[in-house]
Amino acid sequence: MAESVVNETVANLSATVNDTAKNVTGRAAATPEGLFVAYSSLVLMALLPIFFGSFRSVKYLIEQKKNGEKPESMTSKDAAMFPIIASCTLLGLYIFFKLFSKEYINLLLTVYFFGLGVLAVTHLLRPNVELLLPAAFPNKTYTLDLTEGKGDKKTELVNYEFDRIDLLCLGVSSAFGIWYLWKKHWIANNIFGLAFSLNGVELLHLNTVSTGCILLGGLFVYDIFWVFGTDVMVTVAKSFEAPIKLIFPMDLLEKGLAASNFAMLGLGDIVIPGIFIALLLRFDHSSKKDKTSRVYFYSGFIAYFVGLVVTVLVMHTFKAAQPALLYLVPACLGTPITLALIRGELKELFKYEDNPEKDHKETEKKEEGEEVNNDAKKTE
Repeated sequence: MAESVVNETVANLSATVNDTAKNVTGRAAATPEGLFVAYSSLVLMALLPIFFGSFRSVKYLIEQKKNGEKPESMTSKDAAMFPIIASCTLLGLYIFFKLFSKEYINLLLTVYFFGLGVLAVTHLLRPNVELLLPAAFPNKTYTLDLTEGKGDKKTELVNYEFDRIDLLCLGVSSAFGIWYLWKKHWIANNIFGLAFSLNGVELLHLNTVSTGCILLGGLFVYDIFWVFGTDVMVTVAKSFEAPIKLIFPMDLLEKGLAASNFAMLGLGDIVIPGIFIALLLRFDHSSKKDKTSRVYFYSGFIAYFVGLVVTVLVMHTFKAAQPALLYLVPACLGTPITLALIRGELKELFKYEDNPEKDHKETEKKEEGEEVNNDAKKTE
């Protein structure tokens, strides 16, 4: 459920950094202090889901393997197709905003992302609420079982188990969602945006570094073209009233929570580099040399931070929207690859797979063998 939330979200967004220049020209200029607070907050909000989502991705992979499941990973073909799919989606949204009333489109999008946001926040709250509740809290499991037909023709439509903790988390998430629907407040937007980003980094897995290079390389070209080559990216980012971007007011110091002059960062600029950095952490975790070393993860994480700061500085200097991946992709790819060259581990880095195809085939053969043995025993 949470994975579909993230997939839908990431498919409908991609990296837009900031149209602060448009804000500055159309509204009162922000003070230097206000700019510093806004940019620093955006950078911090971008770093948090990448850091915690990466560690959650390691835990998620371990749990999946422990349960004998193969986590879904992005293949090289998927990575190559992603910029094309994202371009079609972006252009489609641009055409819709040109042909139809922006208010009606955003109304539909708001309801859609309300549902996705509630599910995303619920997924994040569940493990934390479970830890905080006292042992005496009576928890009960319920089953939602919907079937169609009668007798032998009965077909199971839904079979979902949930408990009171799920209901509690869903209630809290729905409260945030209603607040977002009612006020469209920038804090509510950021709660949903951070939830989408954290879920994305945790659940969207690149299987190999080469797949990551294909994905980031393709989106590097995609971002430059749609920001510098056309007005499509900036137009959609400004028109799209949904939590697909993190926003922070540059006039917060003057107007408080009622501030309205925003700097923004697209969630694609967080999730796309984030899933590559999470892959680096999983590679570190699998290292036979030093299980405690996280050198590739920290190199990628620091490179992302530096790339994002450079993006903000360039945007502020030239007073124009910037394709963040123009700066983030070379930093996030170049740093760990250079480090691997220096350490003599380049081949090992590119050979790493989260889910080796060989192991998967052996597991399937083993399961088939067990089924055959069971059938033979039943026949005897």
